[in-house]
Amino acid sequence: MSIFERYLTLWVALCIVAGVALGHVMPGVFGTIAAAEIAKVNLPVAVLIWAMIVPMLLKIDFTSLGKVREHWRGVGVTLFINWAVKPFSMALLGSFFVGHVFAPFLPSSQIPSYVAGLILLAAAPCTAMVFVWSNLCEGEPHYTLSQVALNDVIMVFLFAPLVGLLLGVASITVPWGTLLLSVLLYIVVPVVVAQVWRASLLRAGAFDRTLRVLQPVSLVALLATLVLLFGFQGEQIVRQPVVIAILAVPILIQVYLNAGLAYWLSRRFGVGWCVAAPAALIGASNFFELAVAAAISLFGLDSGAALATVVGVLVEVPVMLSVVRIVKATRGWYEAGADSRSPAMEARR
Repeated sequence: MSIFERYLTLWVALCIVAGVALGHVMPGVFGTIAAAEIAKVNLPVAVLIWAMIVPMLLKIDFTSLGKVREHWRGVGVTLFINWAVKPFSMALLGSFFVGHVFAPFLPSSQIPSYVAGLILLAAAPCTAMVFVWSNLCEGEPHYTLSQVALNDVIMVFLFAPLVGLLLGVASITVPWGTLLLSVLLYIVVPVVVAQVWRASLLRAGAFDRTLRVLQPVSLVALLATLVLLFGFQGEQIVRQPVVIAILAVPILIQVYLNAGLAYWLSRRFGVGWCVAAPAALIGASNFFELAVAAAISLFGLDSGAALATVVGVLVEVPVMLSVVRIVKATRGWYEAGADSRSPAMEARR
């Protein structure tokens, strides 16, 4: 691991501070960048996400994608966490902490909106950033790609009714343009570009050399994305620090709860660590781009719901980096338990 990767948490913290500071002192510049969007998908951020994930997608050989069937237990664990646990656990945590424990410290008129924003955040599994987390923890890339693609398909059909159920409303207006464009920008286009480029590099005999050159690009793009995202929200963060700290509590608990549950279930069912690590990360992370867009569409730009989804952006990267560190540090413990529960071991008993 390079010095740059070893101190990634420090660089992330510095970029968050820089983004908030720059957004506060140069709101006009960041406002102009934020306005460069289609269907509420910010195009500069989309380009940076491409720079994050294309180098990782280059490593994937689609001719062996069928091997993901070997990891069906890991896929099942992640689907269970993403769709049967995470949205409901966030609804409970948000109602408990925001609606009761910290209610005296919050504007009462905004409390239902804050809870709604937290639910929107948890109802959409992450689409793009998980490629970064999976790469950092040496996760199985075919599993990660397949799991993300499957979540995207399910999200098209399940996001609206699930959120509608949890918000207790008869119907909900989903920003379909945002959802479909995000899938196109963050999955379809990068996959196509990466595979065309991979074939070209292999023919030219330049594949390994190019990967070495591109290795730091993903992390640099991640840091640049952080500066932009926190620059966009700098005013909000500076103006309402207490509210943001309160909203971060259920988000933090939810991330560690769902990551831990996915990791434990994977170990219980004998899932290989290279799948369990990204399974924990996919189970815990959120598609905050869609959540922010949905909150603005449903409740308005200055609503508590929009602010709650912004807090999701605030905690996403540092918290997910901590989950990466935890799963890597516990690999020995995990493999000792998972091996004893593997199908091969069970058959010999």
